[in-house]
Amino acid sequence: MNGAVAAALARPQRAVLGRIAPRHLALGAILAGSAVLNVNRLAQNGYANTYYSAAVKSMLGSLHNFFFVAYDPGGLVSVDKPPLALWAQAISAKVFGFGPMSLLLPSAIAGVLAVAALYRIVAPRFGTVAGLLSAAALAGFPSLVAVARDNNPDAILVLLMVLACGAALRAVETGRLRSLVWCAVLVGLAFNTKMLAAYLVVPGIAVAYVVCAPGSVRRRLVHLTAAGLVMVVVSGVWITAVDLTPASARPWVGSTRDNSELGLALNYNGLGRVAGQQGGPGRTGRPYGGFGPLAGGRAAGGPLPPPGAGPPQQAPAGGPPPGLRGGPPGGPGGSRNGAFGGPTGPLRLFSDSLGDQGAWLIPFALLGAGGIALTARRRRDPRFAALIVLGGWFLTEAVILSVSGGIVHPYYVSAMGPGLAAMVGAGAVALAGLARRSGRGIALTAVAIGATVAVEIVLIGQQRYMSWFVPVLVAGGAAAIALIVVRRHLARAAVIGAVGLLLVTPVAFASTTWSSPVSGIFPAAGKSQQPGPPGLGGRTRSGPAGGPFGQRAPAGLERFLRTHPSGSRFQLLTQSSMSASSLILDGFKVGSMGGFNGDDPALSAKGLARLVARGEARYVEVGGAFPGRRANSATAAVQRYCTRVPSADWQSSRSGPGGFSPFGQSTLYDCAGHAAQLAA
Repeated sequence: MNGAVAAALARPQRAVLGRIAPRHLALGAILAGSAVLNVNRLAQNGYANTYYSAAVKSMLGSLHNFFFVAYDPGGLVSVDKPPLALWAQAISAKVFGFGPMSLLLPSAIAGVLAVAALYRIVAPRFGTVAGLLSAAALAGFPSLVAVARDNNPDAILVLLMVLACGAALRAVETGRLRSLVWCAVLVGLAFNTKMLAAYLVVPGIAVAYVVCAPGSVRRRLVHLTAAGLVMVVVSGVWITAVDLTPASARPWVGSTRDNSELGLALNYNGLGRVAGQQGGPGRTGRPYGGFGPLAGGRAAGGPLPPPGAGPPQQAPAGGPPPGLRGGPPGGPGGSRNGAFGGPTGPLRLFSDSLGDQGAWLIPFALLGAGGIALTARRRRDPRFAALIVLGGWFLTEAVILSVSGGIVHPYYVSAMGPGLAAMVGAGAVALAGLARRSGRGIALTAVAIGATVAVEIVLIGQQRYMSWFVPVLVAGGAAAIALIVVRRHLARAAVIGAVGLLLVTPVAFASTTWSSPVSGIFPAAGKSQQPGPPGLGGRTRSGPAGGPFGQRAPAGLERFLRTHPSGSRFQLLTQSSMSASSLILDGFKVGSMGGFNGDDPALSAKGLARLVARGEARYVEVGGAFPGRRANSATAAVQRYCTRVPSADWQSSRSGPGGFSPFGQSTLYDCAGHAAQLAA
């Protein structure tokens, strides 16, 4: 009886297992590997990018701060990004409690979902093997793993762009406007994650629909126009709501001079990144990538001061921190270090700054795209449309990253990952098919494998990582090429094996993100990681990280703020957000007069005077991060009229001569009783 029952129970289990195809097991293994890469030792990163972590804590304080993505609890300045990723983090923190993991997990999950979504796009059009190879290449893409372990918006941006490509390909294949509209909505949501960076997927989508979709050309153009309008509307709803709100009723838009979200999208987070801006390669440029005179308007609480009002501050004592060798961003040489992309040019993606983050498989992806083009030439072939959409995304990202004269951090390479991975997986199948049919196909496949092996050897040498693997790469690549030449019918197995071998190094390199906590501002794998003094990322030697480079606010300053009467709205105003983040995370009511970089005209001298007169602010910290940049008028007025607090009253012995920030010396001022002077 018991045996019969056991047999009856076992039959459904065997039936379920029998329905699980090998491809599902393989995909499950890849997704599990992606999850491990993204989550293993994730807690060590602490609050990661504390600029965004502090903003989320401030956003949880009120619906006003939540909607306007205010950086500080007092709602003085907003962050320099649109809201979607920060809203996701805030919702996660509301549900699970505010803490590092509730802020980091949305990105980690988005990274895994992007891998699954790419498989669902590639496999139906190029086959299961192509889908699995593409998913594996994206799961182990070093830059994507780095951003998936951080609270920057990039992982969520990549997921939305992948989903937009999937909707676009359905629209191309069916000719349905509904699918194209869904694509437009997803691109609009991606825009609300990282602004114009989301639109780099649009050229490939538009070309694919015009060239490959069914129906007349006029019908296709009408559909594209309608979808374009939807994209613009979805992209602009939040921006319009912010810009139509009176400046006095909302935070200053961080990293702008005109207090406009539209200006932020088009300038600092848009064309400035390409045309050149402060922090760009080999120049300082205009501070926000502007192309004309700085716009006028009202600062929070008073008239907009002229840019750079007040004397420039002195350079930091002791030089920049380890993560910014060569100078702070925008300073002399500041763009020549690893955190700022290196010089522009056709080989930039292979440089010491960017190569290790995503260039390992570029030759195979490029030649694989050529193989797809040779095998899928018909307009209505789904593979041809996928080549235009995904290959177009890959090429657009590669070109923009190569020529951009503005700020380009290594983690920007993450957006190139899905297109590159798709061309690797689909290209492998296409090249294998060509190699079985012709000598030209054999030559193209051999060049793809050989060139990729060569690039990986160069990158291994640059990074001094896995040097022992070079002989394996050479031998494996040579064996695959030889097998293709002498046993043409085994070309498919040889190419798949070669791609598997070529994936080993980037996947292993992606796992270097586990080795130590890093600065959340510059998430990267390998030696491009930007550690900060005195510890790294999630924890310092003395406790959990607070500041953006892993530093805590000085204990003496926190003790001073707890024991001295301060403003009702702001216990402290700092020059830049870099100095304020750790204090906000520790529960203090701190605001940044100059935004992230310290030179936003977010608060004028008259605006500060009103805060002081009403008892809303009293103490102001000047200096710290980016002290080589000019201050705004409020900072200059503080230095001229307010009373300097003796350093012995607020600096602990652990603060050292650098004071409040690892970037250099800071000074604390007491502005009580000086409102009239500040207003004058």
